[in-house]
Amino acid sequence: MLTIYGVYRSRASRNYWMAHELGIAFHSVPVIQARRLDNPLASDAPINTLSPAFLAVNPMGLIPSIKDGDLVMHESLAINLYLARKYGSALGGQSVAEEGLITMWSVWAATEVEPHTVRIVLIHDDQLEDTEAGRAAIEVACRAIKRPLDVLETRLQSQDYIVGDRFTAADLNVAEVLRYAQTENQLFDGRPKLKAWIERCQSRPAYKAMQETRSTEPA
Repeated sequence: MLTIYGVYRSRASRNYWMAHELGIAFHSVPVIQARRLDNPLASDAPINTLSPAFLAVNPMGLIPSIKDGDLVMHESLAINLYLARKYGSALGGQSVAEEGLITMWSVWAATEVEPHTVRIVLIHDDQLEDTEAGRAAIEVACRAIKRPLDVLETRLQSQDYIVGDRFTAADLNVAEVLRYAQTENQLFDGRPKLKAWIERCQSRPAYKAMQETRSTEPA
């Protein structure tokens, strides 16, 4: 059985969403981020990214990770590409060209967008969004992703999804990266195709199932 290591309030959310999309059974090991604990190495601390038991799975001490049979993998977006391909669903590429495009857009999300959307969500997590420094940092992040979001808006002008005519791992991966910036309404209101696309992605039952569990975890 597939095992996913990581809480839903982390990048592991992407893998939980994918598992729900694929309809596969999985076991969840709720590894929490060490930074959220006062003393992650205390004897009574919950399993976290500095716990020896988890470091034996991922020596980098980062979530998520998965075990699928004998295979151990890290990196949330790569995990989703693997799961989509292994379980033979329409979420994976149906040709070499589609495989390449799904990979390209996933790497694009990780390199061109996520460094800036993570900055936005961390400012909100630290409740600094109404401070002068917080507002300035958010403005810089929004400015940095203007061009990438314009590129995606153009991509969606003549199609409902990023690759092909269906929801794929590319949509799931990109939507989860962009979710971190959804507090900034202007990024989406000014790009109607992008806004409609992310609403379409987040209306899926598998996304809602992931979010339902995520909402039960401590913030």
